[in-house]
Amino acid sequence: MIKKGNQVEILSGKDKGKKGEVIEILKSEYRAKVKGINLIKKHEKTTKEKKGGIITKENFIHISNLKSLDNNEKKIKSKDKK
Repeated sequence: MIKKGNQVEILSGKDKGKKGEVIEILKSEYRAKVKGINLIKKHEKTTKEKKGGIITKENFIHISNLKSLDNNEKKIKSKDKK
């Protein structure tokens, strides 16, 4: 099960093989946002609060394209203790 803060590996797409930390999850759409993965460029207008321009940020990726790395490490550690 993938949760916020877990380490995951990307299984398919342009970032295949990369690893990162889950930032945000949309359970209703089965999507997750991973730090430094699936970067997009977004054009934003200038407002009173913030400067506009082209901003690079993470976009959501489908959970089926992710493999959790934390669960594997926990299983290995628990087997070593026995």
